[in-house]
Amino acid sequence: MMQRRKSRRLLFLLCGFVLGAATAPVLAGCVQEESSLVRAVEAFRSHGYPMSDEAARELARFGEVYQAYASDPRDSRPLRHFRDAYVRVRAEYVEDIGDVELIDAAVEGVLKLNPEPSSLPPNGLVQTALDAMIDSLDPHSTYLDANELRDTYASTRGQFGGLGISVTMEDGVVKVISPIEGTPAERAGLQSGDLITHLDGEPVEGSTLNEAVTRMRGSPGSEIRLTVDRKGVEPFKVSIIREIITDRAVRWRAEGDIGYLRVAKFNEQMAEGLQKAMQEIREELGPAYKGLVLDLRNNPGGLLDQSLFLADAFLESGRIVSVRGRDPGREQVYDARPGDLAEGLPIVVLINGGSASASEIVAIALQEDNRAIVMGTPSFGKGSVQVITPLPVEGALKLTTALYYGPSGRAIQALGVTPDILIKPEEALDREREADQPGALSARAPADARQSLSVNESDCPAAGEEDRPDRMLGCALALLEAGSAERFLAAVSASGHM
Repeated sequence: MMQRRKSRRLLFLLCGFVLGAATAPVLAGCVQEESSLVRAVEAFRSHGYPMSDEAARELARFGEVYQAYASDPRDSRPLRHFRDAYVRVRAEYVEDIGDVELIDAAVEGVLKLNPEPSSLPPNGLVQTALDAMIDSLDPHSTYLDANELRDTYASTRGQFGGLGISVTMEDGVVKVISPIEGTPAERAGLQSGDLITHLDGEPVEGSTLNEAVTRMRGSPGSEIRLTVDRKGVEPFKVSIIREIITDRAVRWRAEGDIGYLRVAKFNEQMAEGLQKAMQEIREELGPAYKGLVLDLRNNPGGLLDQSLFLADAFLESGRIVSVRGRDPGREQVYDARPGDLAEGLPIVVLINGGSASASEIVAIALQEDNRAIVMGTPSFGKGSVQVITPLPVEGALKLTTALYYGPSGRAIQALGVTPDILIKPEEALDREREADQPGALSARAPADARQSLSVNESDCPAAGEEDRPDRMLGCALALLEAGSAERFLAAVSASGHM
C-alpha cells in the first residue's frame, strides 16, 4: 500500500514544497512515448473549464511526472481526476494560490516516495499527489478518498460503529480529547489527554488522523487493542469491543434553579436535541427557572447551519456571523430571527481552548449581541469555513473557502474568542491553538481589544459530580446566582470560595 499523508497535529500538518529542476535528471533517464504524454496533456485540456496558459503548462509538468512513474501511463482517467481537483482548488480556495506552488507540492509528494520509473499504480500516484497538494494549503484542507468521505458523512450524522472517543493528532499519535459519555471508551477508562500509540499492535505513527479513526471504527462486536501512553504511568494496553455509537450532540441537567446545557458538537442531531432539551429544562424548573449555562468547552465544531440554529435560538435579532471568501465583495451574512428559547433569561457561555469553529460562531454572536456573558479561557481560533465537494471520479475535497467574522466584523481566525470573564486555570495548560498550526491562515481583521475580568479557578466553587468537580461550571452558576458580574466578582474577592 502506498504511503499516505504524513501525520499532522490536531487535524492535518502542512506538507513541504520544493521541486523545480529536481525532476529533470530523473525524467531524462526515462524513455516515454511522445504519444502518451500528448494524451496526458489532452486529458487536462479537454476539461471545459477556463484555463490559463500557466495552468496548462503546470498541469503538463505534472503529466510528465505521471508518465515517468505510473505503471500504466496510457491510463488517463487518474489524470482527469487530478485535473478535476486542481481546477476546483484554483477556483474555490480562500486564497489565490499560484499554479507553480500547487504543482510543486503535488510533484514533491510523489517524489518523496522515491519511486522507480513506471512503478506506481496510476490511482495511487494521483492520490499521493492530491494528498500532498491539498495538505500544502492549510491545516484544515484535505483530500478525502472514498472511505474517508464515507466516515466524514457518518460523523456528521452522529451515528457510527466505533469506540466513542473524540480524538485529535499530536506528535504523530492519536490524542484523546474526551471519551463520549456511556460508550465503550468511557467504560474502558480512557481519559482526556491519553495518547494512543498503537492499534492492534501496529504503530499509529505514520498514519493520518483519518486513517487512524478509520482503523478504530469497525463492526459492532469486534475487538480492538489500544496501547495507551498516559502521563505519570507506564504505557498500558486496553481491549475495547466496538459498538454502535450514537454521538449525542446535546445533554442537559438542572443545577438547582439553573439549566445546564452541554452542546458537545454540531452534527445533524443538534437542532432537534436543543429543542427537546430546552423544553425539558422549562418543564422541570418551572417558575423557579433562573438562567442557563451553555457549555461549549472542548466542542470542536461541525456543521455551520447547526451553529446558526443554536445562536439564533437565543437571539431575537441582530447579526450572527458574516462569511467572506477570496472575493471581498461577496460577503454572506446571517441574521437572527425573532424567538428566544431562553425567553430573555440570563445566559453564561463556557468556552476553552478546545472550543473551535462553530462553537466560536455561537460564542462571539451571543457575546457581541450582549445576549450572554462568555466565561472560561480563550477559544481555539479556527475561524475558517470548509466545504466538502465530491469529485466526479471518487472522493472529495475538503477545502477552506472562506473565513468567519463576528457581528462587529471581529476576526475569529487565529485569534479566537476572548472571554468576558477569564478563568485562570489552577495548572497552566500547554494547549496548542490554531495560530500555532503549521500553515495556519492569518487573521484578516484587528484583534479583539476587550479587557477581560479574571478569576482564579481555585476560587470558584465546585460543581458537577463529586468525583470530578468542575470549578469553571461552579463560577458560571455563581455568576447567574449573583445576578451581575459586579456582585459575582465582589463575592469572589471577599471570600475566595463562595
